Amino acid sequence: MSTDKPKLRSAAWFGTTDKNGMMYRSWMKNQGIPEHEFQGKPIIGICNTWSELTPCNAHFRELAERVRRGVFEAGGYPVEFPVFSNGESNLRPTAMFTRNLASMDVEEAIRGNPIDAVVLMVGCDKTTPALLMGAASCDVPAIVVTGGPMLNGKHHGKDIGSGTAVWQLSEQVKAGTITLHEFLSAEQTMSRSAGTCNTMGTASTMACMAESLGVSLPHNAAIPAVDARRKVLAHMSGIRIVEMAKEGLTLSKILTKQAFENAIRTNAAIGGSTNAVIHLKAIAGRMGVELDLEDWSRVGRGTPTLVDLMPSGRFLMEEFYYAGGLPAVLRRLGENGLLPHPEALTVNGHSLWDNVKDAPNYNDEVIRPLDKPLIADGGICVLRGNLAPRGAVLKPSAATKELLQHRGKAVVFEDLDDYKKRIVDPELDVTKDSILVLKNCGPKGYPGMAEVGNMGLPPKLLAQGITDMVRISDARMSGTAYGTVVLHVAPEARAGGPLAVVQEGDWIELDCAGGRLHLEVPDEEIERRLAAWAAAQVPDPADASGYRNLYVSRVLQADEGCDFDFLVGCRGAGIPKHSH
Repeated sequence: MSTDKPKLRSAAWFGTTDKNGMMYRSWMKNQGIPEHEFQGKPIIGICNTWSELTPCNAHFRELAERVRRGVFEAGGYPVEFPVFSNGESNLRPTAMFTRNLASMDVEEAIRGNPIDAVVLMVGCDKTTPALLMGAASCDVPAIVVTGGPMLNGKHHGKDIGSGTAVWQLSEQVKAGTITLHEFLSAEQTMSRSAGTCNTMGTASTMACMAESLGVSLPHNAAIPAVDARRKVLAHMSGIRIVEMAKEGLTLSKILTKQAFENAIRTNAAIGGSTNAVIHLKAIAGRMGVELDLEDWSRVGRGTPTLVDLMPSGRFLMEEFYYAGGLPAVLRRLGENGLLPHPEALTVNGHSLWDNVKDAPNYNDEVIRPLDKPLIADGGICVLRGNLAPRGAVLKPSAATKELLQHRGKAVVFEDLDDYKKRIVDPELDVTKDSILVLKNCGPKGYPGMAEVGNMGLPPKLLAQGITDMVRISDARMSGTAYGTVVLHVAPEARAGGPLAVVQEGDWIELDCAGGRLHLEVPDEEIERRLAAWAAAQVPDPADASGYRNLYVSRVLQADEGCDFDFLVGCRGAGIPKHSH
């Protein structure tokens, strides 16, 4: 690494004695900032997604204060600023709809302000990719501080996982095995503290992705939100970001193709969310790194799932941290030759392997040995075929093994409203061997590609004891969910993909091992149906204006990361023109 000190960006604001320099310093001084703070100290942005509407991140005021202490200790000057907080639990139609908006907020806030390096305060599902996307487009020194998972849910004397318990209990209500009162009694017991979902949902997955990418300090992924060690990590991250600013350790030196391959392998080992496929692609696109669905097959398939966490397994994030957290997983992969690039650089200036080579594992039940995996092959299953020409994905670790090769007749729902109306019909023509197909829930169709792909099963089949069926859609599903669910079908129905013309009773074949998703309809018939579909399309008036117009007209498909086409690429952090 070069020993030359990089020139601080903030000097372009505060380092001159002309009219502009005087104004920038003067306005900042109305906050009581003394003169010496402007004399060559790195200005560290604390990019905060705190919001009372984002319960996962509701404790970030205190966590940001711990970062500030570290920045001051290391000789930097912290400046905290808010950005759009796209919280998963409250935001409609889906937080995915505003992920790109949040990334734009982050990018322009960094580039337009006197910031030399930035701490990314993330937690809830979309805040991690959004902030990394924005920072990557600026290519400044950046470090991720995750808020951490909430405490284990405790319900009727048993541990329950946030999100996963919702899907389980909801199905039990519909099946008549528990009462509505029993279902509602889980509300408070499921969510006992600040923090993200305590299962290996998308929030925990993306926290693990950040750590395996090398953009956070070790153990960032798993320390519980209310554990004192989470505050220590925030403090130490504040110290380290000042050093990174002085070293010029920018994201482009860390977010390499090798780092993304490490993350793909890690996702398989932890039983991570399918949402990671979309988010890693979007982050890579901002960095100018080529990452394709084939990389998930090439690097991820064949990797055993070692972490026994809900929704795939038994335990929760507390046990994961107490067992050794992600460093223990990475060490186990590395010792068995399964860490693709152990030499990859991380934010602390050491290689990924240097950070984890001595990491202890305290519980072989939670973080399993390679010869006793939870799932022998936990890599994301990438599917292609005439039903998904540009790809679809399935999470084997959350699926029923017997359904990973299946042929059945389609029961088709044109949109989510159609599904909700008809799924409860006792006369619905469906059997346990049917394949449920949901259309128009993709990036353009919903819009925002909501987490509705894990369709609840028909109550009449639940009452018979059926717990899983093959389901196919252009939607996503929560990382906390489970089932044999084919997601992210591309092109989506709204964009004229073959999914748009699947009809009731069509036969569909799923072959996960062969990576195939096939609609048993002749090509000529598919083309005829698509032509008739295109001729019948009528513009949706809701798409005509506002942010929704921008989103629907410029969003890319799932296989491309669902970023806006005009945001792909790294634009750097060149100094903008003066404001006066």
